[in-house]
Amino acid sequence: MREIDVAVIAEKIAQMCISANYNLNDDVYSAIDEACQSEPSKIGKNILEQLKENADMAKQLQKPICQDTGMAVIFMDIGQDVHLVGGDLNKAVNDGVRKGYIDGFLRKSVVSDPLLRVNTKDNTPAVLHTRIVPGDKVCIDVAPKGFGSENMSKVYMLKPSDGIEGVKNAVIDCIEKAGPNPCPPMIVGVGIGGNFELVTELAKRALLRKVGSHNPIEYVKEMEEELLQRANSLGIGPQGLGGRTTVLGINIETYATHIAGLPLAVNISCHVTRHAHAEI
Repeated sequence: MREIDVAVIAEKIAQMCISANYNLNDDVYSAIDEACQSEPSKIGKNILEQLKENADMAKQLQKPICQDTGMAVIFMDIGQDVHLVGGDLNKAVNDGVRKGYIDGFLRKSVVSDPLLRVNTKDNTPAVLHTRIVPGDKVCIDVAPKGFGSENMSKVYMLKPSDGIEGVKNAVIDCIEKAGPNPCPPMIVGVGIGGNFELVTELAKRALLRKVGSHNPIEYVKEMEEELLQRANSLGIGPQGLGGRTTVLGINIETYATHIAGLPLAVNISCHVTRHAHAEI
C-alpha cells in the first residue's frame, strides 16, 4: 500500500490549472497549423494564423489563451493500492483549483447557486470524476472548460432503431446548429451508450484524446472519419466566417447500454481545448 498525501494532489492540480490555461496542447496547435496549410478561404486562413499567434503569445508571456478560463473539470484515476492521507480528497481538489486560479490570475467564472448566481470568487467548486483502477499511482487530468462551447453541447436519448445513421445525423445537426457560437474550429467529443449520466461523461472524456487519434474499434474509427469530413463540408469555417476548417477532430467513446436505449452526448469544445495530465 502506497500513501499519497492529498496536499501533493492539491499542489499538482494548482500547477495544472495554470499550465492548461497558458499553454495550448501540442496536438491542438499542430492541427491548427496543418489547417492553415489546407484552408482555401483567405479569411479562414488568416483567422487560423491569428489563433496560432494568440497561442504563441500566451505561451511566451504566460497569460491565459482565452479570457474564459473555464470551469475546472478534474478526472482522477486512483490506484486501488493507494492510501490517500492528510485530509479529504474533494477539499484538496478544490484547494488546488482555488490556488491555481488565484495565483495564475485566471478568471473566476463559477457561481455558488445556478439560480441565485453569486460568484464564489475562486472558481470552486470544481467538477470531479474519479475511477478506482489497478496500481499504486494517481493519474490526473485537468480540463478547464469554457461555456461558450459547453452551452452548444447536447444529450439525445435516441431509439435503438435510429441506429448508426441516426447517431451520425444527430452529431452533424448539433455541430451545424452550434455554428459560430463555440469559436470554431471545434473539437467534438461524442459519447454513445451507457445511460443518461454516463454518456455525458464519455463525451467529456473523449475530449482528452489527442486530435488525430482514433477509437480502436474499426467501425467507430470510420464514423469519426466520416463525421469529420461531413462537419467540414458545412462551410461554417474558422470563427464562423466560412471555410473548410469547421472541426479539427471528432473523438467518439462508446459503452454498453440497455436493450431499449441509444444514449448519445455531443460535447462541443472550442479551438482552445485545454487539458493537462500528470501522474503521482
